[in-house]
Amino acid sequence: MLPLVNAFLLVGLSLVFARSAPAQRPDSTARLRVRVTHEGAPVADALVRAGRLATQTDSAGEARLVLPAGSHHLVVSRIGFQPHALTLSLLAGADTTIRVAFEAAVAEMEAILVSATRNERRVEDLPLRVEVIDEEEVAEKVSMTPGDIAMMLNETAGLRVQVTNPSLGGANVRMQGLLGRYSLLLADGLPLYGGQAGGLGLLQVPPVDLGRVEVIKGAASSLYGPGASGGVVNLISRRPEEQASRTLLVNQTSRGGTDGVVFVSAPLTERIGYTLLAGMHRQLAQDVDDDAWIDVPGYRRVVVRPRGYFDDGAGRTAFVTAGFTGEGRDGGTRDGRVAPDGRPFAEGLRTRRADAGALARWLVRDSTSAWHGAIVTLRGSAMRQRHEHTFGPVREDDVHRTAFGEASVAVPRGAATWVGGVAWQQDAYRSRRLPMFDYTFTIPAVFAQVDVDAASWLVVSTSARVDAHNVYGTAVNPRASLLARRPADGMLAGWSTRASAGLGSFAPTPFTDETEVTGLSALVPLSGLVAERVVSASFDVGGPIALTRGRIELQATAFGSRVRRPLQVLDAPAGAVDRFQLVNAGGPTHTWGGELLGRLVRPLGADDDAPALRVTATYTYLRSRECDVDVSHARGCPRREVPLTPRHAAGLVASVEQEGRSRVGLEVYHTGRQALHRNPYRAMSRPYVIVGVLGERAVTVGAATARLFINFENLTNVRQTRYDPLLLPSRGPGGRWTTDAWTDLAGFTMNGGVRLVF
Repeated sequence: MLPLVNAFLLVGLSLVFARSAPAQRPDSTARLRVRVTHEGAPVADALVRAGRLATQTDSAGEARLVLPAGSHHLVVSRIGFQPHALTLSLLAGADTTIRVAFEAAVAEMEAILVSATRNERRVEDLPLRVEVIDEEEVAEKVSMTPGDIAMMLNETAGLRVQVTNPSLGGANVRMQGLLGRYSLLLADGLPLYGGQAGGLGLLQVPPVDLGRVEVIKGAASSLYGPGASGGVVNLISRRPEEQASRTLLVNQTSRGGTDGVVFVSAPLTERIGYTLLAGMHRQLAQDVDDDAWIDVPGYRRVVVRPRGYFDDGAGRTAFVTAGFTGEGRDGGTRDGRVAPDGRPFAEGLRTRRADAGALARWLVRDSTSAWHGAIVTLRGSAMRQRHEHTFGPVREDDVHRTAFGEASVAVPRGAATWVGGVAWQQDAYRSRRLPMFDYTFTIPAVFAQVDVDAASWLVVSTSARVDAHNVYGTAVNPRASLLARRPADGMLAGWSTRASAGLGSFAPTPFTDETEVTGLSALVPLSGLVAERVVSASFDVGGPIALTRGRIELQATAFGSRVRRPLQVLDAPAGAVDRFQLVNAGGPTHTWGGELLGRLVRPLGADDDAPALRVTATYTYLRSRECDVDVSHARGCPRREVPLTPRHAAGLVASVEQEGRSRVGLEVYHTGRQALHRNPYRAMSRPYVIVGVLGERAVTVGAATARLFINFENLTNVRQTRYDPLLLPSRGPGGRWTTDAWTDLAGFTMNGGVRLVF
């Protein structure tokens, strides 16, 4: 089936491209040669557009076009440089040569090439909004939690890291109010953590080797299939630099946590380089409120990930990676102590995960080919993850497997960039004790996307993907996005407006927030379920405001989503004590809200090395209502607030940094009330404020630089067990012993360490 689909797609695109290139008589054309340089050196791979025709510069910085005689508007652009536009007149039969001298892009963000959308555009040129956590923000979070990325995502507007299993510390990320199972976690565009990362995926990814993080909120199934119906988090690794570098990080927390990480980056030749990440992480189990139940689970983890990179400088690149994660987690009761029923209840999870992936990309330069200027991309990965679960006396061992492959081609043709491709993914689950939950999902797919620069101020993007799920049928998931930009002059120069809407689908599995806590033994075998369908839309407007010194960036977003046939948990029929079942609710889940973001960057002196003040303020308003399946109603399904969804959330982050020398930061986060479900202590959580302070200082030690850091997290000592017990008075649905976690469980924590770079 895939070869036929691929052939059909290639033939169809070829016909479209053939139709888009109008024929010209030899005596009515002119030849144009464009030479592109930067500081006297030639610039390769610059895109040269003239109306509907386009080409790219070669290694000598030259591009050639044959154009109709007459007036033409020419645009020359490349990532990392300011675009150059000019109008010129060409005479029939004449040869014309022009020279373009590039200037480096002023804003650092303009140099970021977003890979999550496959169209090789700068982040500010994308109709689909992609939020980027840049390398500077990543480095700041490394000093706070070098063992995982949970805090980094939790402090991003519109994202909330929700603890799914308080006993073992499992967590997932909710995007704009949608449940965490709809979010897809990728590494360099590959599902190295599986089609669904599960409750521990975020907690097993150290951020030391990350260059940036790309976040797409809302249904992204048109790009990445059923697993991305709520959004995508794409972790982009750091590339090798021209000079070898080594980083050693050691961190210790006041709650018994220890981290040791080594990161090595080096070139092997002019074209080949590598990086290596190796980390060991340990956390001592903590019973913070001394109630015989572990509030901070203990764990020991080792992570190893080598990566190799190839770049020939002529448009051909390749990337390979492999990784291993081994971890043991322990929770529940400890030291012979017992639960309220008078018996010990130990929880544990042993994880062994191995993965491998590769990506190759090359630029077709043959000017005689219809594919001249096309970018061909191949990517693939495989993952195997083994779990050994212990829920008191019950043990559940299982294996998760994911295999993935994709081939795509991106072709700039005039004002449009066309993308087409095929993909194949298989997710499999096998359980030794509970084989009734085994599944194998095989999903071949075909997708297409087109981005059109309709005008200098307007970009339109449409994409669609067809997934042929072997169990839940075929799903068609389209998405459309629009970007409108203000002119380059005036008070609101650089401001833009984006609108986007898309469909997504999600195939039911037995893994939900509830089964993260109870295991599958408490679940009735799945029966009669259908795929969930998600429709989401967003509208945002924002841009910079230049100041005499520094600038302000403002962003406002409105969003909404609707989930049809959402999967929810319902008590099992009479006779099945302490068991529950998964059902498609009779009514949809509606979510809507808005985000506000303001960012100030201001130098505190006239010198180039003067410290800079950075202030970021965020606010999120969120409403989410779902069908209350616990209450039957003759006229339909009653509505309730989705549990653990705060209506108001705000954050303020301020820092003063002197580049390469020191940094002092302050963080203040407010979280409003949240509806709670089946919590015997309260129906609505309390609002709370968490405050943190960070300090860093760089010290030169010979040829090395040591960055000393200390972080005071949760100075207000917010802790759920200060208000109510985490432990239930008796076992709840499915045999669980804990309530849901609606705030921090550890309380005040201090950590400090050193990051040595040499």
